Amino acid sequence: MKRYYIILLIGLLFAACAKDAGKSDKVTLIILAPGHFHAALLQKTDNPQINNDFFVFAPEGDEVNEYLSKIEGFNTRGEEPTHWKKNVYLGNDFLEKMLEQKPGNVVVLAGNNKKKTEYIFRSVESGLNVLADKPMAINVGNFKILEDAFKLAEQKGVLLYDVMTERFEITTILQKEFSMVPDVFGTIQKGSAEEPAIVKESVHHFYKDVAGSVLKRPAWFFDVEQEGNGIVDVTTHLVDLVQWECFPDQIIDRGKVNIYQSRQWPTVLSREQFKKATALDEYPAYLQKDVKGDSLYVLSNGAFNYTINDIHAKISVIWNFQAPDGTGDTHYSIMRGTLCNLIILQGQEQGYKPTLYIEPAKDKEYSELKAALDKYLPALQQKYPGISFKHSDDKSEVIIPDSYKVGHEAHFGQVAANYLKYLEEGKLPEWEVPNMLTKYYITTKALEIAKTTN
Repeated sequence: MKRYYIILLIGLLFAACAKDAGKSDKVTLIILAPGHFHAALLQKTDNPQINNDFFVFAPEGDEVNEYLSKIEGFNTRGEEPTHWKKNVYLGNDFLEKMLEQKPGNVVVLAGNNKKKTEYIFRSVESGLNVLADKPMAINVGNFKILEDAFKLAEQKGVLLYDVMTERFEITTILQKEFSMVPDVFGTIQKGSAEEPAIVKESVHHFYKDVAGSVLKRPAWFFDVEQEGNGIVDVTTHLVDLVQWECFPDQIIDRGKVNIYQSRQWPTVLSREQFKKATALDEYPAYLQKDVKGDSLYVLSNGAFNYTINDIHAKISVIWNFQAPDGTGDTHYSIMRGTLCNLIILQGQEQGYKPTLYIEPAKDKEYSELKAALDKYLPALQQKYPGISFKHSDDKSEVIIPDSYKVGHEAHFGQVAANYLKYLEEGKLPEWEVPNMLTKYYITTKALEIAKTTN
């Protein structure tokens, strides 16, 4: 009988070990100092590759409370609730505690950008994978630290990656798709300063709804020393798309980048608008440097022109306080080919929904473009079932079924799934790391030039 119990005990121990080994194959998230709602959106849906148990290390305050409230909301919603189980450490020594305990294997960073690059470096140095919200660097000094972090990540065998949600937006995906069809697009034009070959413009808003409730912004979001100037923030997405669409799967040498024009300008907010966005009655001391009279001047807007592999590109970002009713953040883009232009519009005519149009290039006949599109359609539908064209007198609209329009918040889950695939493979695509570095070189260099110019 005694021998039976010993054998049974050994069997149970073996089963427990096997169960733990199975758990170790999963990703366990460490959420470090969550201060931006993007941290929560990465957990909006369950993923079988991610442990339900997750760990939070943060200073006490409204930011971590807002984050935890969103996670609780995901867990308790009536439709497709998540099953997250939180383990929370709060204290000013949150970074040291996280590095000491290392209870997970992927650090998620989405918050105050002032120390984000340092947190990235320290996490990688400790042998942890990092999935970081943009931007990973907000100035030239940060960029140098980021370069070192990527070198260290390679030595340590960990993956450092940023959250590029816009690669999963369907009109952008199709803009890229059409640009790779020679019979439709031709080749990308060189462009000029007056008429760049590719333009990316984005309009965002300080006050808006996220995950069904009004977003409460932390006051530091309005401080460019903590959030970053607009020219290095949202522009990260736009620069990424230029590289991803124009030069797919290619390593881009930053020596072939020339930024020749860059400027920035402020969004002016009233005290009432600031209070509406933050729920604070007064401007904190660190914002006083940006206060004139009773208004807050936030350097959140920027634009720059550059060449990349001799192709002219223009990036622009604008922040307004609040979008008109029924609207939201918007995106405009054009890619100019030798045969056609691929244009994304998101204005009133489009019901403020991104819509892709295809028009003939200068001196090209629309009838020829229309014939090329109809010829290509069966191949396109093999890859994207349900896609069709609506032809007019001078351009074609790409008709996209609603099933592809999952929305910005869902793109975070798609980014997470993509990152998990890379973790499983143990590597990123060969071009990703050098192109991330080129991307942050462009944004931080553009800021440096804008400061000099302005």
